Amino acid sequence: MMSSAVGLFAAALLCFCSAAFGQAGADGQPGVLVFCDDPSVQKAVTSALHDFNSKLTVGQKLALFEVTVAKKTEDGSDSLYYLEFTSRRSDCPAGGSKNWTDCDYLPTGALAAISCNATVYVNEKVTFTKEVYCNIDGYISAEKAKCLGCPVEIEENSEDLKVPLVASVSKFNSISNSTHLFAINRVGHATRQVVAGFRYKLRFDMKKTTCAKAEHKDLNDLCVPDEDNKEFVNCNATVDMAPWRLEQPSVLLAECRSGALSLIRRRPPGWSPLRNLDAPSSHPSPSVPSPSKTPGKEESSEEDTTASKPSASPKANNHPFHCPTSPWKQFKPVQPVAPPDAAQASQKPPLEGDFSDTDLLS
Repeated sequence: MMSSAVGLFAAALLCFCSAAFGQAGADGQPGVLVFCDDPSVQKAVTSALHDFNSKLTVGQKLALFEVTVAKKTEDGSDSLYYLEFTSRRSDCPAGGSKNWTDCDYLPTGALAAISCNATVYVNEKVTFTKEVYCNIDGYISAEKAKCLGCPVEIEENSEDLKVPLVASVSKFNSISNSTHLFAINRVGHATRQVVAGFRYKLRFDMKKTTCAKAEHKDLNDLCVPDEDNKEFVNCNATVDMAPWRLEQPSVLLAECRSGALSLIRRRPPGWSPLRNLDAPSSHPSPSVPSPSKTPGKEESSEEDTTASKPSASPKANNHPFHCPTSPWKQFKPVQPVAPPDAAQASQKPPLEGDFSDTDLLS
């Protein structure tokens, strides 16, 4: 009898785990499901909404309503969260200095909750929002995260390509048999993907410079294209980066061939990813703004986790991962009052001293 009960319990537990973790990959997103009301999830959602609101220039800031799905992948002490949540317009105008965590829901206007999704890195020191998108009218984001974790094309003149291109050219110069250093010439195609960091896939070509390796260890301002003896090399490269870990970019060069790329667009005049020709190690990781202690100013996402926690609900959440969470605040919409009917208004008795229709007949 005891062994039968243990077997039934094990089977039930197996079914639960299969359903839970199978759902993690059912919608095509990586990671495993985690509790929607976990403090780290709240920290990530707070960061995502701060980032989204900072880009709004018109309308109202958004405030969290409910967290509906939370998934996580881990790489050592770093965690990558894939989030789905709903938000509502707040009574704080876009562009203002007030935190969304200090705002209330706007009680009038559109009443439907706004769906959002985001990809956020979290570790003990840094919270970094990689992508966030909220489906609101009148707002167009250049960084929509419609497929979280999928490769996203990047314009060849993007500032994000500077560090991975510098690292790729430096890698080529260190392993090539050429007597001279090469410099970037054109970028043909580039994508960026969120993995255990950022993965860039690049297609570019390089041009031989006048700097001989015997005289110059790295590219510098004296290294100009050799127009008298033109020589091109084109490569595919994969560059993995995690700037918040202060690590050197990892570069894998593939299919490096002689010759320039064909049928690619030229960069806009005046832009160069090698404007700063220092080695990749000289590029500092993005600084994290320190939290402000002045009331009314925007605070960093790391300090707002307590404010963003959902309020307690008297009704228990029976979902195995507490999804969706209880509303962050109670939403009390105000229904517009219809104006009085004109026919009813005309039937009101006239005030003393006013003319009426019967006065015109006398």
